[in-house]
Amino acid sequence: MSGTASTLRKYSVELAWGAFAALNFAAMPFTGEWETVPFHFVWVSLTLVYGFRVWRLWPTAGALSAVVLVSGVALVAMSERGQVSAAELTEVPLMAAMFVAMVWHARRRQAALEELRRVTERERDFVRDASHELRTPITIARGHAELIRAAAESDQIVADAEIVLDELSRLERVAERLLLLAAVEHPGFLRLSLVDVDALVTETGRRWSASATRAWRVHADAGGLVYADGERLSYALDALIENAVKFTSNGGAIAIRAWKAGDAAMIEVRDDGPGVAPEQSGRIFERFAGTRGGGGTGLGLPIVKAIVEAHGGSITLHSSVGAGASFRVRLPGFRPQAADFRVAQARDAA
Repeated sequence: MSGTASTLRKYSVELAWGAFAALNFAAMPFTGEWETVPFHFVWVSLTLVYGFRVWRLWPTAGALSAVVLVSGVALVAMSERGQVSAAELTEVPLMAAMFVAMVWHARRRQAALEELRRVTERERDFVRDASHELRTPITIARGHAELIRAAAESDQIVADAEIVLDELSRLERVAERLLLLAAVEHPGFLRLSLVDVDALVTETGRRWSASATRAWRVHADAGGLVYADGERLSYALDALIENAVKFTSNGGAIAIRAWKAGDAAMIEVRDDGPGVAPEQSGRIFERFAGTRGGGGTGLGLPIVKAIVEAHGGSITLHSSVGAGASFRVRLPGFRPQAADFRVAQARDAA
């Protein structure tokens, strides 16, 4: 019984269309001067259903043949009774030809989308594999560079080894970020749980404000929770703050805050740096498109965007040249912090 119900649900659109078509064909002899209206209803509905389903070749051919046969027989019978002109019969091959043209375009589009999916998967696999392969040579090279630095008797050799180690660290960050980007579309990318938005922002601000070279302002009064991956959100928030630090001079101000906006939690990272030029703002979240001031890997902000969107949220940039930059993250599904959650939180902290 359950198998029958499942089959009916699977083909519910086709069954509904079949009933609709049968009713229209049955109504054709009784519609007077509007006798061809049901005929056109059948063809238009067939086109609409196919546009949603894009059946395989044989089911498509079968449906088309059935409609051509039934509509042709109906029009022939009506023509013999004098209900329609014989010229109406030309509509059958005409409508069939239009449907075939639509089928051709739909199948071309489907093939193009499938090819795009395969290319995307190949690119994702390549990025993941390349990132994994980079780790071993980077680790080996780092070990040798550290040995050279430790054994060096010349200041110049020490300085050169430091440069090599810095570049290897940069390569490690690129590899890690590429792996993260490759994992974004994986079903297990997020491990969801209830996350206290204020606690996340406050803890992140506490870690970063240990740097006395910036003026830090942290304010969190969302007063609630989101169903999210706390580790991924923390990574995204760190990336936004790292970006703000990079473009804020010593003594500059960086503000981190969280608040409630309707059914969403908002998190903002704002700096008083040089801002973002209009020609850059439209591409700043694109992969490898560069950073606000040039340099960098061009992966930090795209990773933030990918993590936020994986949560069903969005990120926006508000900036102008010379007036700093503000990145605002919107996370849906906000819920006020329940009393029992606060009790459990206090118990865990004890």
